[in-house]
Amino acid sequence: MTDTATRSRPAPKAAVVLTPAAEGRVAELMGKAPADAIGVKLSTPRRGCSGLAYSVDYVTEEAAFDEKIATPGGTFYIDGASVLYLVGSTMDWVEDDFTAGFVFANPNAKGACGCGESFMV
Repeated sequence: MTDTATRSRPAPKAAVVLTPAAEGRVAELMGKAPADAIGVKLSTPRRGCSGLAYSVDYVTEEAAFDEKIATPGGTFYIDGASVLYLVGSTMDWVEDDFTAGFVFANPNAKGACGCGESFMV
């Protein structure tokens, strides 16, 4: 019989991995956040022609089932109802001459609309 109480487990991995560029953007957002903001939150509201969209907004209070990720520039939250759609995803911040925005590599997405505004699982 083994003693499971003495075994250590690795810390659970976050549902979403933020690249250094995404962490930097979270820090920029928190630097100019409203006074009552405690972090930035990622959610997947129903929207667009494919069903779900990525939404990043300031958050003023923690919700019970939100995942909380500490980043060097501030706290990043993932909406508890969205975690299952996002597990294994990578979130990046990309800027070029014409656009700037968060970009997601989501292994759960089975398809996306032509404009890239929404996705389906």
